[in-house]
Amino acid sequence: MDLDRESIWISYRPISLEAFQPSLVDQFSHHRLATPVSPWECLKIGCGTPPILTRHGWLVVYHGVSEIGQPSNGVHRLCYAAGVMVLSKEQPQVIRYRSATPVLSPTLPQERDGIVANVVFPTGIDRRDDIGSPDRFDVYYGMADNRIGVARLDLPDLLPQGGAV
Repeated sequence: MDLDRESIWISYRPISLEAFQPSLVDQFSHHRLATPVSPWECLKIGCGTPPILTRHGWLVVYHGVSEIGQPSNGVHRLCYAAGVMVLSKEQPQVIRYRSATPVLSPTLPQERDGIVANVVFPTGIDRRDDIGSPDRFDVYYGMADNRIGVARLDLPDLLPQGGAV
């Protein structure tokens, strides 16, 4: 495995009481799903919300990290933003769409100032079937490691063209 790039992996394993036996470790299957490709995620990408099934496939809101300006006194200023991926329903290791730009960036004062500055970190997602809006999702995210925010994501009728894959 190439561990030089912090990437998102998809792994499969059997789930049963027997699966926890050390002798079954070789039954795991690991695939690199995505590596950093866009400037907003150039340092690393990583997990975010659990995948949620939509009509386009599995929707994942993930985080990407970039550097803000030049290091000052040896300290790197980082920015955590969020993007989206849509994975194939039948083959989740296949990316159907990936946002080339972040869908959520730290712009509010509560996202820019806190325990860790310039952070939006997606952690949860909720389809809003309860209000009759199956194409609306509330995305819960950490704000500068100090607060929890919620952002609204509306699923488009068609996947946008030109996403980074």
